[in-house]
Amino acid sequence: MAEDLIRLDIVTPAGLLMSENVAALNLPATLGSMGVLKNHAPLMTTLEIGTVKYTRNGVDHYLAVHGGFAEVKDNVVIILADSAERAEEIDVSRAEAAKQRAEARLKKRDAELDVLRAEMALRRALTRIKTSEKA
Repeated sequence: MAEDLIRLDIVTPAGLLMSENVAALNLPATLGSMGVLKNHAPLMTTLEIGTVKYTRNGVDHYLAVHGGFAEVKDNVVIILADSAERAEEIDVSRAEAAKQRAEARLKKRDAELDVLRAEMALRRALTRIKTSEKA
């Protein structure tokens, strides 16, 4: 039933990734995972590196997001993500290579290493791998 759905729009710097009616979604909000159903109270939140799960036509779908913002208002959820990828479109070999590079940098820990940047790269790679496994 269309009246039980909410609109989900995901926008990245590259443009509109998706705009679909969904029954429910879970977001990797900064203060923890949060679910959104029809008639959710309005809110804005920042997003962490993590997986967005949404249900459409009784089927769960997954996207890897790497930070950004989400707004929930009037049964519309707008996600402005730093980057986002559908689970089935993730290049797993590329994500594995990124994971190995980040782990090697963190293990070496030379004086010029930007530890935060390396840790974030590792988190993004792990999220991409984990999300792709759900496809």
